[in-house]
Amino acid sequence: MESAALLLLVLLLRDQTTALLLADRDRNCSVVEVDPSAVVRRVDPRFLSVTIDASLASEEKFVSLLSSTKIRTLAKALTPSFLRFGGTRQDFMVFSPQKVQQDLGSSAGSSARWLFNGSSAEGSCDRMELPLWLEDKLKRDWTQQLLTLMREDLQGKYRRVKFTEDTVDLLHSFASCSGMDLIFGLNALLRSADNSWNSSNAGLLLQYCESRGYLMSWELGNEPNSYEKKAGIRVDGHQLGRDFARLREMMSQSTWYRGAGLFGPDVGQPREHRVDLLEGFLQSGSQAVDAVTWHHYYVNGRDTAVEDFLDPQVLDSLIQKTKDVLQEVQMVSPEKPVWLGETSSAFGGGAAGLSDTFVAGFMWLDKLGLSARLGTAVVMRQVFIGSGSYHLLDDNLDPLPDYWLSVLYKRLVGPEVLKVESPSSRVRLYLHCSNRNSYRGGAVTLISMNLGREPAWISLPALLSSSSTVEAFVLQSDRPGGEGLYSRCVKLNGGVLKMVDDRTLPHLKGARLPPAEHLQLPAFSMAFFVLTDAGAVACM
Repeated sequence: MESAALLLLVLLLRDQTTALLLADRDRNCSVVEVDPSAVVRRVDPRFLSVTIDASLASEEKFVSLLSSTKIRTLAKALTPSFLRFGGTRQDFMVFSPQKVQQDLGSSAGSSARWLFNGSSAEGSCDRMELPLWLEDKLKRDWTQQLLTLMREDLQGKYRRVKFTEDTVDLLHSFASCSGMDLIFGLNALLRSADNSWNSSNAGLLLQYCESRGYLMSWELGNEPNSYEKKAGIRVDGHQLGRDFARLREMMSQSTWYRGAGLFGPDVGQPREHRVDLLEGFLQSGSQAVDAVTWHHYYVNGRDTAVEDFLDPQVLDSLIQKTKDVLQEVQMVSPEKPVWLGETSSAFGGGAAGLSDTFVAGFMWLDKLGLSARLGTAVVMRQVFIGSGSYHLLDDNLDPLPDYWLSVLYKRLVGPEVLKVESPSSRVRLYLHCSNRNSYRGGAVTLISMNLGREPAWISLPALLSSSSTVEAFVLQSDRPGGEGLYSRCVKLNGGVLKMVDDRTLPHLKGARLPPAEHLQLPAFSMAFFVLTDAGAVACM
């Protein structure tokens, strides 16, 4: 079955449960149930969200890259979304306000101050541009900085980083001007003698942000299960919950942040003592947070292989881990949303030559499909920009394949999840109502992946094609066969995707299928098929 060419007959009947029929060349059919009459899950409209790794602020000048015209253009295409600023180095960052700005001796620092010059971010979006000469210099310097960050990660030794108002201003400006909702990660490794969280530095930061009128949400700490390893500090779940309760108390005393979001505890995926950490946190701190966050990666970036990115068992490993977290949360706070607060393909900064190539898209798209189906409300992709090899933009700030996949998901897929079953472990399907900003009510989007080396065919019979137009968005590597899995370029319906200029994305147009037209789902491909006139009751 998996090595044969496949024919998928899609039958969607209004007001009743219908079926997807999968057949091979001999027309031997397997029935897969589909129900377009009822929503089985509903995710947050900002379901696909992104992160900026705190490593970008390892030297404050690099945060100025967020004033690049290109990066802001690319960010706007991913809205609506949350923008989380955090990661390992957030727990080594200390806010150091400067009432009188000093010359830091770097052109980038001068530029950051020039960009603001005391004016509000919202009023200056159109005129805040990073000069091209400075952008080029920062990109060159960032390439060298990545080597330093990599050495720190390998050694597990992290230095304290001071950041000023400039970093906060640039982050808020970037989020606000791009249309994203900023979540700022606070340092949880600032501890008092009794091992409780020392909130004084966070108090200074909240006070500054309130004085500027910055609308934003907050997190406290990153992967507390690793505190002992990276800083020699052990914090149990109950103390962690009390720390979050303290932060919520501080926010409640603020006129500006009384109703702001607080998310956490950003624990690693549950196993062994990490389960105890989450359990303890939920008992003492679940009421303090608006959503419970955890992190997930499939494999170790230092010893993985391309086959892992296409292995159905690896992809399905997300199912039980998600269920474990959901079960823990539901026992204590049944109504509390659960988020993947940080996630990508491989931990350890990603897998070099894999996490930033075409093959990574299968893990990313399948994670989006599975997470929505299982009941995860938000999925935050590590990383939009920052250290590692799992970024959406390369070192030149050009979009990588997972970026284009994310933009298409945003435009085509709505928050309502419908029931569908994948007919094969290597032909994976997910079904949503279509994005209402792009299509009228009743339209559905079939998310499809072919992990195999042989093509599949998807065909709409006359029963549906007579009343429904299909728009096909098929993503393939720009190179054929297995070699293409390592490519950093992607084709949409045969054309390579790239920016027109720094302010303009290409026109992402679907291929309209005539009635009864068979569409080939090529080997190693991903696709979105929008049934514009399906008339799905759940999507009206």
